[in-house]
Amino acid sequence: MPFIPNRAAMDFDYAHLALMEEREEEEEVSSSRKAYRKQLAETMGLNRTRILAFTNKPPSSTSLHHQHQHQHEPPRRIPQRPERTLDAPGLVDDFYLNVLDWSSANVLAVALANSVCLWDASTGSVTTLVTYGEDQGPVTSLNWAHDGINLGVGLNNGQVHIWDCVTKTLLRTLQGFHHTRVGSLAWNTHILTTGGMDGRIFNNDVRFMSYPVSTYKGHTQEVCGLKWSASGQQLASGGNDRLVHIWDRSTSTQWLHRLRGHTSAVKALAWCPFQSDLLASGGGAEDRKIKFWNTRTGACLNSLDTASQVSSLLWSNNQRELLCSHGSQLTLWKYPSMVKMAELSGHTSRVLSMTQSPDGCTVVSAAGDENLCFWNVFGLPHTTAKKTVPKAAHEPFSHVARIR
Repeated sequence: MPFIPNRAAMDFDYAHLALMEEREEEEEVSSSRKAYRKQLAETMGLNRTRILAFTNKPPSSTSLHHQHQHQHEPPRRIPQRPERTLDAPGLVDDFYLNVLDWSSANVLAVALANSVCLWDASTGSVTTLVTYGEDQGPVTSLNWAHDGINLGVGLNNGQVHIWDCVTKTLLRTLQGFHHTRVGSLAWNTHILTTGGMDGRIFNNDVRFMSYPVSTYKGHTQEVCGLKWSASGQQLASGGNDRLVHIWDRSTSTQWLHRLRGHTSAVKALAWCPFQSDLLASGGGAEDRKIKFWNTRTGACLNSLDTASQVSSLLWSNNQRELLCSHGSQLTLWKYPSMVKMAELSGHTSRVLSMTQSPDGCTVVSAAGDENLCFWNVFGLPHTTAKKTVPKAAHEPFSHVARIR
């Protein structure tokens, strides 16, 4: 590789002198002239052997930045055991259900057989929202609206109920379109999306009192995972048919991408908070893999074998990290290197679901051992910006326009 000299570091006067000396080597030079040249060189500092000069490479600003970070950001301590454990008697040990969700108002909802219980993280109080009869239950899915007040409840008989959890009032009953259990729910402002064992997905506009406003058809078996992107423009659905679909709200009811690659049911879905077109998905017992997808192109970017059934995935809001529940443990991975950062053990049977606190720091997991485990996995609350807890609305869905 050729070297390019630094012209600013060259002495062209000395270079000319040296070259001229070479041309005069064969000529006879008087002793007085030699003495004069020697004295001139000493006076001007020209007793050198190099004509071209190179300056030292400046220090890398990137390396200095990393050194600064290394000195001031020690590795975060990740507790390997749960901070607390709550009993969850009656929790149904079914991989396909979604029976755990944490609201923006800091209230945890959990389905225990036919009942929905609410645990207020601010006070530690537990209340029972509703208990259904055997003809309706068990409860098969839960999902909070963004306001932290309204809760969607999917039931084994195909109905979906919407509850105001401040007044403990049943606001709406959606029925007549799913004829089997509703195992997955996902809110998108005033749209409540439902996924059933019949493989169908419905968008229900809560401003209307009647039937669904649109239907997504693509799965041939139970829809066990639903997640809207942060923008609300794309919906990811996972099914027992081993497929992941990406639906675009602004185009039509035809899927945008059909993502193949998993070899068993796909329940775990998580949109990346720092890259809007990145989706992580997790496969069931016969697959055991986490896959990363570019939802703009439909390309699979990476695949990782976890060696056990993947039930949930959660991204950190503060770091490039992904938490996975697989088998009876939780594993924290660094993205995109997928270096294992921590393994969290506390359950004695398979983990069924995970959900994240509104401050983004704490994760709660539910398992077949009928326990809820709380983990300080994503940092401490005092290092994270506190979210504002919304106040109760005076009437249901008062934050959106209503059509009566």
